[in-house]
Amino acid sequence: MFHSAAIDIGASSGRVIRGSFDGNQLQVCELYRFSNQPVTVHGRMYWDIYRLYAEIKDGLRRLAAESKSVKSVGIDTWAVDYGLLDKDGLLMNLPRHYRDSRTLGMMERVEERIHRNQLFARTGIQRMPINTLYQLMAEQVESPERLSRATHLLLIPDLLNYFLTGQKWTEFTNATTTQLLCAGTKHWDMDLLQQLDLPSHYLGKIVSPGTPLGHLSDLDLLQDSRVAAASVIHVASHDTASAVLGIPVQSESFAYISSGTWSLFGTLVSEPIINERTAEMNFTNEGGYQNYRLLKNIMGLWLLQQTELSEQKRGNICSIPDMLRLAQNGEPFAFYFDTEDTRLLPPGDIPSRIYEICRENSQNPPVDLGTLVRGILENLAFQYRYVLDQLEEILQRRIQVIHIVGGGAQNELLCQFTADATGRPVIAGPIEASAIGNLGMQLLAQDELRSSSELQELVKRSVITKLYEPLLEKRWEEAYKLYLESTGKRLSNRARQNICS
Repeated sequence: MFHSAAIDIGASSGRVIRGSFDGNQLQVCELYRFSNQPVTVHGRMYWDIYRLYAEIKDGLRRLAAESKSVKSVGIDTWAVDYGLLDKDGLLMNLPRHYRDSRTLGMMERVEERIHRNQLFARTGIQRMPINTLYQLMAEQVESPERLSRATHLLLIPDLLNYFLTGQKWTEFTNATTTQLLCAGTKHWDMDLLQQLDLPSHYLGKIVSPGTPLGHLSDLDLLQDSRVAAASVIHVASHDTASAVLGIPVQSESFAYISSGTWSLFGTLVSEPIINERTAEMNFTNEGGYQNYRLLKNIMGLWLLQQTELSEQKRGNICSIPDMLRLAQNGEPFAFYFDTEDTRLLPPGDIPSRIYEICRENSQNPPVDLGTLVRGILENLAFQYRYVLDQLEEILQRRIQVIHIVGGGAQNELLCQFTADATGRPVIAGPIEASAIGNLGMQLLAQDELRSSSELQELVKRSVITKLYEPLLEKRWEEAYKLYLESTGKRLSNRARQNICS
């Protein structure tokens, strides 16, 4: 039996998961779960990276206690955020959170020097204020001395791997999200950095997913012989790249939604698709294992997470499962709003911001919590439909099925709404797709599997999914038209014809 550890950390929680492979099936068991909450100091948001590392070590100790031996370890996390190391290999500051306000105005500052279309043509990456490029511009404005003293920039999974092994490498799938790579290559765009007067000396070697980093060097972990010999693997370290490897693909023409704090909606392509239309639609081309992911970031379950916190601050002890039960009886199609409104990006009172958006659009805000939550889910589903329409225009073909993986796969109401809004069957699961893809990459790296097709067949044999068929399609089509009108979103002639036909 091959035992390995997947460390899968999202923007709100982390997990240490044991994978056990018997040559035919992959069994997955969550051994340890921990929260991942930012810390705010003097108005600045940071990731508590040292606590996350301590949680990883606790999880690995638990794994060692339950397994005879651990053959390998892999880490995947969210993208774009980073830590800077000094000449002594010490972390210069806690990594800043991508929702920190320091990036306000940085996209405009960059675009004063390089047009957004030219930037997309060079990098193939979606224009979002959270991107590493804009964070570096903010860093340069805030503390140019810190950037000049830094010897290495490591993205979050690379930083955690450095803590484990002492190796300072950058993994490809996460590097592509930074907006600092030449599109379709494994090379940093040094000319771009020079054009923006950003130093580049701290950018290091980029390696492919599946690259062994070496063995553990942390003295605490080396004391346990059951984990000390584990090989640390650079898996597809962007959690969405790992999640895509964990999809039980059943059709060549599929789209996926990696559903968690963010919803990442996209499909797989052999090479980046970079043209005027993908630039206008603000799609992104992120690296995967032997392919690229053409996708768009959507606000996702962040809206529910912040609504839960807002309700609790008002004294309403109400969990997300409670809110979803209320949503089942909420008024359908009561209001429409753009889930991608930038006012919804920072943490805070999301319900009040949605009420404000409704009033601006001459709509009545929801009158009860059930209607509010139902409306959030409906409008997320409409945004999925909108991105699907755009994706089909780019690909010039119809998507037959949508896979929802990650935590959102257990949200039955959202899965059904997605099927209804898109008119496509939705296959939900697995919930732990990122961990499964992480473990699968370790199996490939250790020659337990020979190819990505073998991994895909293994996933199909090892996971359970649930099918959601579209219902009430005509009613959802009419509501989708109102959504487009209310949000001012525009479709191509082809997409409009699909609605009318």
